Amino acid sequence: TPHSPPPAPFPRILYEMRVFAVNSIGLSQPSLNSKPFMPIGRFNNCLHFIFLSLHLSFPVGLTLLFAGPVTYSVESLVLSPSAPTSEPTRLTVHDVTDSTCSLRWLAPEKIGAGGLDGYVIEYCKEGDTEWVAANTDLWEKQGFVVRGLPVGEKINFRVVAVNIAGRSPPATLSQPVTIREIVEHPKIRLPRELRTKYIRKVGEKINLTIPFQGKPHPVATWLKDGQPVDPKMVNVRNTNVDSILFIRSAEREHSGTYELVLKIENMEDRATINIRIIERPGPPVNVRVTDVWGFNAALEWEPPKDDGNCEVTGYTIQKADMKTKEWFTVYEHNRRTNCTVSDLIMGNEYMFRVYSENLCGLSEEPRMSKNTAVVSKTGLELKQVGFKEKDMACAPKFTQPLVDRSVVAGYSTAITCSVRGFPKPKIVWMKNRMIIGGDPKFLMQNNQGVLTLNIRKPSTFDAGKYCCMAVNDLGQDEVECKLDVRVITSDSNKVY
Repeated sequence: TPHSPPPAPFPRILYEMRVFAVNSIGLSQPSLNSKPFMPIGRFNNCLHFIFLSLHLSFPVGLTLLFAGPVTYSVESLVLSPSAPTSEPTRLTVHDVTDSTCSLRWLAPEKIGAGGLDGYVIEYCKEGDTEWVAANTDLWEKQGFVVRGLPVGEKINFRVVAVNIAGRSPPATLSQPVTIREIVEHPKIRLPRELRTKYIRKVGEKINLTIPFQGKPHPVATWLKDGQPVDPKMVNVRNTNVDSILFIRSAEREHSGTYELVLKIENMEDRATINIRIIERPGPPVNVRVTDVWGFNAALEWEPPKDDGNCEVTGYTIQKADMKTKEWFTVYEHNRRTNCTVSDLIMGNEYMFRVYSENLCGLSEEPRMSKNTAVVSKTGLELKQVGFKEKDMACAPKFTQPLVDRSVVAGYSTAITCSVRGFPKPKIVWMKNRMIIGGDPKFLMQNNQGVLTLNIRKPSTFDAGKYCCMAVNDLGQDEVECKLDVRVITSDSNKVY
């Protein structure tokens, strides 16, 4: 309760308070806890609290002065001890002008239970001992611009962190700062892609950002072909660190040499940007057929009058038969102003057309040739070459003989040979010089002269000499082989 004597010495401890109403029956429910607070000093051998606003559990709030008579029972809750933070770290000067100084720092390494409410930035002239606060309220950010400083004076700066326990030790600059303008020559940082010719198509958007530097802040102006840019054609926006040139929809007249001039008093820097706006070229001029010989025709033409503000990179040549009038491409990307069209058909008449080409593509319209090319039939004569039919007749001849085989009884097998002959020979299969008839055990096949005799599940009775004979009107031929059939016994897996 407040009547209890305070502990000595006075500790830096956070407290919370709550109040009970008391009557003859007893205690009420406690009020809500107060916000955490810290005693700010001693007064008449007791803790001195200025005023503590408490919210009781009944509708009426109560403001209590603890040094006066007590009508209510009061309890206190001791929280964790609190202390000021350590000093801010890495205090540095970011920028200096003739009347301001921009400071930056980092948060204290040790903050503790009391937290961090903000910072106080103070300064004083070199040689003075009186520090002046630059901010009236606590500053929460880790950077501050001190304004209204005297020009040419040397000023010391320090930053103090503040929390519920008080001020931290100050973070002080090791050297005083001279308040004067830091002069930096104007310098344009032209991006690499703008150091060569800047090419865009008609209708595209142009948005160029050119960074620069200099102190005090330089003045940036744009020129086009030596004259100030027209604000109706080009939009320019300047900041302290860059200049932006913006064209919503590029046209041919936007092409030219643009120059950015950066000035600080009598110092300046310049950067030149060559902007070229291009579009498709016009068609070539005076396309004509200059000569026709054999199956060939020679064409010539002249470059287009309008190159689309860009170099013409080539031409596309097409031809069409006057009968069908269907166009076929003969050459693409032809860099010369002439060509020879070959593989024309005798007796036909051809017309030609030519497209110009640049970085944007082919011209929208081609240029037709003034005259056509007629491929004459004069001097041609068709010579008939006699045809002598070759005699293909030949006697049968086996090109692949039969091969001796040794097979296991009960497993189907086949013997094969090949024969040629014209007219197609008759094939006869024999076993032991006996003609094999329609026995279903045997299947005879003839596929383009490849002869096969399939033997289904042979037994020892099927062993012997097999012969194949081919016969036609010009003669005959035959081949033979020996077939052995082995039997495997089940008791000892021996072969007989």
